[in-house]
Amino acid sequence: MAAILNPPQNAETRIVLHNISWATYQQLLTELADRSSPRLTYDRGELEIMSPTAKHEDINETIKLLVNLVAMELGPTLRGLGSTTFAREDIEQGFEPDSCFYIQAESRIRGKERIDLAVDPVPDIVVEIDITGSSANKLRIFAQFCVPEVWRYAGGRVEIFVLTDSVYVPSKRSMALPVFTDTILRSFVAESLKVDRREWMTMVRDWAQQQKET
Repeated sequence: MAAILNPPQNAETRIVLHNISWATYQQLLTELADRSSPRLTYDRGELEIMSPTAKHEDINETIKLLVNLVAMELGPTLRGLGSTTFAREDIEQGFEPDSCFYIQAESRIRGKERIDLAVDPVPDIVVEIDITGSSANKLRIFAQFCVPEVWRYAGGRVEIFVLTDSVYVPSKRSMALPVFTDTILRSFVAESLKVDRREWMTMVRDWAQQQKET
C-alpha cells in the first residue's frame, strides 16, 4: 500500500511505499540512473519517492553555489557529488542527498566513476532540503551511514548538525567548512531570494574576500 503526500499547490510530491524488497529498490535505482529526479530514500522495506519543486531546487542550487564560490576564494579542496546514491545492503538503507560535498575526504574519491561504500568514504557534508516535511527520518539514516555533518533547510532556515556519539546535535559552525556558521548560511540563503543572482554572487565573493583578510 502507498501513501501519497502531496499538498495541493507548489509542494513536493512524496510517495511512500511499504514492504518493498531490497531487490526492487535496486531495480528502481538502475531504471532511474543518471536522473536527478525523483529522489529515493530506502529504509528497511519503506521506500520514499520524492519529486522536488522549483523552490526546493532553487534553495539547493543556492547552497551549492554558495559553497563553491567560497571554496574558490578561500581555497579548501572541494568536490560536490550532487544527489549521488549511497546505499548499503548490510543495513538495508539508502539515500540520495539533495547535495553532498567531499572536503577532507576529497582525494579518496577523486576521479571515481562510482562510490563503493565498502571501500570509499561517505561525504563530509550532506545537504537536505525539506520544504514540506519528509516522512522518512533522514537524520537517522544519515547517522547509520556515519555522515559527519548535515546541513538541513527547513521552515525557511538552515541548520547545521554534526554527528556526536551516533546522534546529530545542532552546531553553530560547520566542522568541515569552519568559515560557515548557521547565521551566515541563513543570511545568504535568505538574501538569494531577494536580489539578482549576479548581485548575490558578488556579495558572496566580497564576503569571502573579507574572510581571507581577517
